[in-house]
Amino acid sequence: MHKHFFLLLCFVATVVSGQGPGVKDNGYLKDRVSLYRKDIRGPYRDIRWFCKDGTIRQPKDPCPEEIGPGLQHARYKEEVISLGASNHIYFGQILSATNFDEFWDASNDHSRIQQYQLEQYLQSVDNGWIMQKGQFYRGAIQAEDEAAWGIAFYSDLLENDDLLKTNYFLVRQSLKSVPHHGDGNLGQVMRSQSKVISEEYPAFMDLRIKIHGRPEASDIRSVKGFLQLHPQVPQEAAARLKELVATMEEFYKPVTVGGLLPAQTLLKDTPLGNSIAAYIANNPSGSAPATLIPQTAQLLLDIREGILAEKRGAARLQLLDISIILEDIIFKNASAWDPETLKEQLSKMCNLGLATAGSGYLELWEWERIQSSLNPPENKYITLEELTKVLETARGAVEWSAAMVKATYGKTVSIYSAFEPLAYGFIDDRIRGSLTLPLGHMVSELGEYMAKESALTNKVMDLPNQTTVRGLNAGYALGELVVVDGSSEETEVSSDKIYIFRRAPSDLKPVAGIATVAEGNLVSHVQLLARNLGIPNAALSDDNLQDMKKYHGQKVFYAVSNKGNVVIKSEARMTSAERNLFLVKERSSSKISVPVDKIRLDQNMVLNLRDVDSGDSGNLCGPKAANLGQLKKMFPDMVVEGLVIPFGVFRDHMGQRMPGEERSYWEYLTNMFTEADKMRSDGISELEVENYQLRQLEILREAIRKMPLQKNFVDRIDQDFKAILGADMGKIPVFLRSDTNMEDLKDFTGAGLNLTVFNVLEKEKILEGIRAVWASPYTERSFKWRQKYLLNPENVYPSILIIPSVDVDYSGVLITKGINSGKEGDLTVAFSRGAGGAVDGQEAETYTLGEKGDNRLLAPAREAYYTVLPVSGGTARKASTFESPVLKSTNMKAIRKLAKTVRETLPKATGDTYRGAYDVELGFKNDQLWLFQIRPFVENKNASASEYLSSITSKINAGRRIAMTSKI
Repeated sequence: MHKHFFLLLCFVATVVSGQGPGVKDNGYLKDRVSLYRKDIRGPYRDIRWFCKDGTIRQPKDPCPEEIGPGLQHARYKEEVISLGASNHIYFGQILSATNFDEFWDASNDHSRIQQYQLEQYLQSVDNGWIMQKGQFYRGAIQAEDEAAWGIAFYSDLLENDDLLKTNYFLVRQSLKSVPHHGDGNLGQVMRSQSKVISEEYPAFMDLRIKIHGRPEASDIRSVKGFLQLHPQVPQEAAARLKELVATMEEFYKPVTVGGLLPAQTLLKDTPLGNSIAAYIANNPSGSAPATLIPQTAQLLLDIREGILAEKRGAARLQLLDISIILEDIIFKNASAWDPETLKEQLSKMCNLGLATAGSGYLELWEWERIQSSLNPPENKYITLEELTKVLETARGAVEWSAAMVKATYGKTVSIYSAFEPLAYGFIDDRIRGSLTLPLGHMVSELGEYMAKESALTNKVMDLPNQTTVRGLNAGYALGELVVVDGSSEETEVSSDKIYIFRRAPSDLKPVAGIATVAEGNLVSHVQLLARNLGIPNAALSDDNLQDMKKYHGQKVFYAVSNKGNVVIKSEARMTSAERNLFLVKERSSSKISVPVDKIRLDQNMVLNLRDVDSGDSGNLCGPKAANLGQLKKMFPDMVVEGLVIPFGVFRDHMGQRMPGEERSYWEYLTNMFTEADKMRSDGISELEVENYQLRQLEILREAIRKMPLQKNFVDRIDQDFKAILGADMGKIPVFLRSDTNMEDLKDFTGAGLNLTVFNVLEKEKILEGIRAVWASPYTERSFKWRQKYLLNPENVYPSILIIPSVDVDYSGVLITKGINSGKEGDLTVAFSRGAGGAVDGQEAETYTLGEKGDNRLLAPAREAYYTVLPVSGGTARKASTFESPVLKSTNMKAIRKLAKTVRETLPKATGDTYRGAYDVELGFKNDQLWLFQIRPFVENKNASASEYLSSITSKINAGRRIAMTSKI
C-alpha cells in the first residue's frame, strides 16, 4: 500500500522521525488522561489551516484559491506527539492528518488503528474520556473531512488481496469505528449509555444487564417503563434515559434490505452484486426470522468467500459495509426466532455459526472443519452421543469467536488498561455486540436441554448458566476461593486455595484447584501437572467468572468428575461424604520417593547424546537426555545432535567451598534440610519451616548462579561442542534444558518446573546458562511442587541437555491417547506456530486424531504472537494470523506414523514394562519432523479411582435416541 491521501502534514513526520524522550511510565499516562479530561482543548494545542502545499495558516486565514483547498483541524499538544515517539501511544487521532500506512501500522501489529477503535469506545463509556471538555472544542475535527479520509483510506487498503485475506476480521471490525460514510456504531452507543446510567443510578442495573446480555426491541418499552416507575430519578439521569430510548429506537428501526444496493453501487452486474439483488428480492419487508436469518447468514458467507474475486478497493468497501448491515440484521432478529423443536433449535444454531464465520469471527477453514457437525441431521432421531458432539462443537465455535476478539485486540487493550482500567471493557463490548452473543445463548439453551435429557449436570453455586462450565481434570479440593479478574501473572498463589483465572499464570505454583476462562490447551505444562496430580481443573465463561466474584474469599468445596461434571459449593453445604474426603490427607499417603539408589555421580565428563539411552535415566542424567538419546538411536534423522552434562558434573561443582561459608554448596543444602527437620520436631509450624527453607534456597540459588566453573569442565565442553555439534561454542545457538532426576517419574511428571534457556549463542551466556539451569530446581515454584508431592525432595540432581536450536515453523505436543475422547487408540495433538508451541499454555490448534483415520478439530490457534529463534541468539516475537491451519494433512500423517512406531517399538527398544501413553514434544521445519522430548504421560490414579468422583459422574446412555421433533 503506497498511495497516500493528498495531505501529508509536517507534524506526522515529526512523530515518525523524532526520537523523543524516554518511554513514559503508566503513572505519567494516567496523569495525562486526567489532565486532558479537564482541558477544554483535550489533547489538542490549537486549530490551524493545513494547505495542500504544506503551509500552515491561522484559523481565520484559509488556504488561498491559487494553492488549492486545505483542511482545518486541531494540532496535537507537543507532549501528545512525544508520546507517539516514546510509547507508540496516540491520543485523539485526527484521521485527516494521518498518513495511511502509519494508521494501518503494520510494523506495530496494527496498533494505531486498534487504538483509534479503543478510544472511540472509551469516549462512549466515559463521557468523552480525554475529550470530555475537548469534544466542545469547535473546529478541532471536521466530520466530513474524517469521512472523506476514511473512504480514501479503505479504497486504497482494500486493493491488497493478501492484506484482506490475513486481516479480514480486523479490517471489517475497524469499519464499525472509522468514519467513512457518516454512520455511527449504534449498538456500542446503546451499551455505553446504559452502562453510564446504571453507574449513576444503580436501580437501572437489571435493565443494563438485559441490554448488554440479551438485547431485543422490547427493551425500549422496558426503559420507558423504568422512567415511569422512577419519577424521582435525578434530572440528569432522566435526560440520559431519554437519550438511550432515542438510541434504541434508532438501533431497532427495521433494516430495509432494499437499501443494500443503492442506485450508484459499484456492484451492479457482478456475481456478488447479483447475489445481493436476489437476496433483496427474496426477502420483502416483514420476512419471518426463521426464513430471513438462514438466507442472510449464507449471503454473509458468500461475501466473505467471494470478496477477493472483486479487485476494486472501493467495491470491496461497499461489500464489507453490506456485510456489516447483514450481521446487524441477524443480531436484531435472532431473539425473534423462537424454535419449538430440537431440529429447529439445531438449525438456528447452525445458521448463527454460519453467520459468525461470514462475519470473520471464525476463519473459513475452521468453519469447513465443523460445519458438518453442526448441520442438523436428516434422520428423524439423534443419539445422546451425537447431540453431545453437536453441543461441544457449537460451544467451541463460541469460544473461538470470543478468542478471535481477544487475540486481535488483547495487546492494545492490555497497554491501555495499565493506565486506564476502563479499556478492559472494550473486548467484552466487542463480543457482546457480535453474533457470538446470540450463538452463545443457543449453546446455553441446548446445554440446558441436554442436561435434562442426560442428567449430566453441574452444581456450581447459584450460577444462572452452568452449561458453559466443563471439567478438564478430575479431582477435589477444599479451600478459599480466589477470583482473579485481570492479569494473573502477578498473583501470589497458595497451595490451600482454589483459583479462578481468566488465564492461568505461566509459572503456576501449587494450588488446591483451578478454573480458567482461557483453558490454553489440553497438553500445556499447567494442564499436565493438574492432570498428573489430581488437581481439579475446569473451564468456564467470562460471565461465569463475573458471577463467581461475589463468592471471592469464601471457603468452598470443588470437585470435577471423570466425565466433566463440576461441583462448587460452600463449605457449609458439604455432605458428610464430602467432609470425610478431608479427614485424612490423601495426598500425604500418595507421596512418592525419587529413586537415588542407582544414581552415578562418578561420571563427571560431558557425554555425547548418542552415547546415552533410556537406561541411563535417573542414573547418569535425567529422562529428557536419556529418552532423547534413545530416540536418536530409533529416529536418527528426526533428532538433533546433542551434549549431556551428567549429574556427576553438577555434584562435583557443588563440592566446592561456598563463598562466605565454611562449608561446600552441598553441605549448605543438606544442612538446610537437617535444620528444617529439627524445626519440625521442635513443633515449629510448617509455614515457618517453609519460609526458612525458601530464604536459605534463595541464598544458595544466587550463589550457584555465580559459581566458578572448573577449568577442565570448560575445556571439555569447548572441545565437545566442536566435535559433536560441528562448530565452536559461540558459533551455533543452542538450548540448555534442565533435566533432573525428579522428572517423569512413574507417578510424577514435573513438567515445566525447571529452567530451559532458549537459543543462547555467546560462550559466556552458555556458561551463565549452565549455572542458571543448575540453580533452577531451587526456585520457590520448583521447590514447592517437590515438597508437596515428593517424600525426599532434597535428593534432586540436575543434569543438562544441550541441543542446537531448530527454528521450527510450528511445534507442539503429541499425546498417544485421546485425552478428550478417553480412547486409548486415539491421539491428542496441540500445535502453535514457532518454537515452544503448546507447552506454555498457548491457545493452540488442537485435534483428536481418531484411530479410524478421522481428524477432529477441538480448537484452532488463537495465540496473537509466536516465538522465533534468530541465528544471532535470543528470541523474537512475531504476530500470528489465523487464515490457514497450523498443521497440514501431510503433518498429520507424519504424526500418526510416528505415534504408531513409538507405541510399537519404544517399549521393546528400552525393555521397559511401561505400556501407557507417551507425551512427545516435536516440531516441523519445512515439513521435516523434529523430535525434542518423549516422556510417559502420567495421570493421577487416585482421582480417576475415587469412589466419590465416580458417584457424581452421571451415568449416560450415549445410544439413547431423541426425536428431532422433540419440544425444546
